[in-house]
Amino acid sequence: MAANEQKILRCAVYTRKSSEHGLEQDFNSLDAQREAAEAYVKSQAHEGWKLIKTHYDDGGLSGGTLERPGLQSLLADIRARKIDVAVVYKIDRLTRSLTDFAKLVELFEAHGVSFVSVTQQFNTTTSMGRLTLNARHAETSAHHRLDRPIIASM
Repeated sequence: MAANEQKILRCAVYTRKSSEHGLEQDFNSLDAQREAAEAYVKSQAHEGWKLIKTHYDDGGLSGGTLERPGLQSLLADIRARKIDVAVVYKIDRLTRSLTDFAKLVELFEAHGVSFVSVTQQFNTTTSMGRLTLNARHAETSAHHRLDRPIIASM
């Protein structure tokens, strides 16, 4: 790649809402999450970020399990190396379990995928973001509490 060529980073947005309440509305929580995440991706276009067209959404499903169709589709595309950056509105949209979060981060790292939470200043596309992730991972590994408020407050 020439010095002036920029690598394109394929960005996927994942959204989740735990209850079905309000999903029937024309503009619901999943739409709001997607809109915020897409705006963030667009704001990073100067870094080569490009939104992929596939939607990864789970409406009415708990974040306490990884067995969600939208999430499983996202993970399949990560394993197929179709994604470079996974973008969520907030970390707890991805999972509410610290154990599952650690598993997901390992999968992301194994496939060269960065992780971004747009409302929590969390971005592993940067060295500082990776350092923050590793520090938080070490901190949570030292504690065996898997309380929902811990990851929700990140």
